[in-house]
Amino acid sequence: MPDAIPPDGPSEGEAGLHGATEPVGDAAARGSVPPVWGDAPGRAPSSAGSSSAGSSSPDRAVPAPAPAGRRRRRALIEWAAVIAVAVIAALALRSFVVQPYYIPSGSMEPTLKIGDKVLVDKLSYHFHSVHRGDVIVFKKPPSFNSPGVKDLIKRVIGLPGETISASGGQVYIDGKLLAQPWLPKLHAYTANFGPVHIPMGDYFVMGDNRGDSDDSRFQLGPIPRNLIVGRAFLVWWPLGHFGTL
Repeated sequence: MPDAIPPDGPSEGEAGLHGATEPVGDAAARGSVPPVWGDAPGRAPSSAGSSSAGSSSPDRAVPAPAPAGRRRRRALIEWAAVIAVAVIAALALRSFVVQPYYIPSGSMEPTLKIGDKVLVDKLSYHFHSVHRGDVIVFKKPPSFNSPGVKDLIKRVIGLPGETISASGGQVYIDGKLLAQPWLPKLHAYTANFGPVHIPMGDYFVMGDNRGDSDDSRFQLGPIPRNLIVGRAFLVWWPLGHFGTL
């Protein structure tokens, strides 16, 4: 059963950016008015203090306003550029930084409920390692037989090179009892399994709903690092469930 599915594509979620402007030619190039000079060619400007009757300061030319059709076209081009840039920016954000997912199953209850929508940070694991207790989204391993499932969401419990097991309802890492502050006591009970040695480069994941989660204890197995999409860090919908993970 799928655990985390990205919402229907950007609107396909949320995307994009581009731009252009149209240079305005001079009046002569448009043919609407003849060229106007501040002073006639070849004639020296009148001196400021002259009192001669025939000499006066030439008037400055005022550009003719652009036709209404040209102004409308320019405005449309500018708006198209703004929208294009916004779309490109949103697509880049979704591809490399943050992506929304929704939760279609109960394997992460009570932390995540069916219908919750979460944001996944796709960038931070490029700068630091995956931590125990992180809620991660990852691609379905090839060995996981669940048609239609592309991505899953679980919590990291065991780290590369560790040995994990469960006995008497408790989880042990390298023989030491593991504290699990992220789980309410009523949901912390874990059926016996293991011990399982986690290969280097892999992570042992479990759902918070230990009694109803197909995870690394079963056919899913430990998850290779290269399948991890990112860390779920925020429940943003519904507002009643809003909060960090």
